[in-house]
Amino acid sequence: MNRKEILAKRARAVRRATRVRARIEGTKERPRLSVFRSHRHISAQLIDDTTGRTLAAASDMKAKSEAKPLERAAAVGTELAEAAKKAGVTTVIFDRGSYLYHGRVKALAEAAREAGLVF
Repeated sequence: MNRKEILAKRARAVRRATRVRARIEGTKERPRLSVFRSHRHISAQLIDDTTGRTLAAASDMKAKSEAKPLERAAAVGTELAEAAKKAGVTTVIFDRGSYLYHGRVKALAEAAREAGLVF
C-alpha cells in the first residue's frame, strides 16, 4: 500500500467510528463501552461522556499469555465486567468504533455479557 491508500483507509475508519458515536453517548449510569483493537492487542474502557472520565478499563497487555487472540479478548471482557461491578455499573452502551462486530470484538462483548454487563 502506498501512502495515499493508507490515508484513505484510515479516513474511512474515522467516518465509520463517527457514524457509530453520533448515535450513542455514555452517562454515569450507563457509560459507553469503547473497544480498541490493534494488530496484536485489544483493550476496552467504560467512559462517562458527560464528564469525560474513564470509569473502568481492561487490556490484554498486562498478562503475557500464550492464549489465542479470541481467548484473550474474552478474558478482557470478563475483566472489564468485574471492574465495572466494582465501579457500580451494570448497564452500558456498546461502542465498537470502526471495527466490525465479529471476531475479537464480538468475543469481548459476549464475555462481558456473560460476566454480568447488560447492553
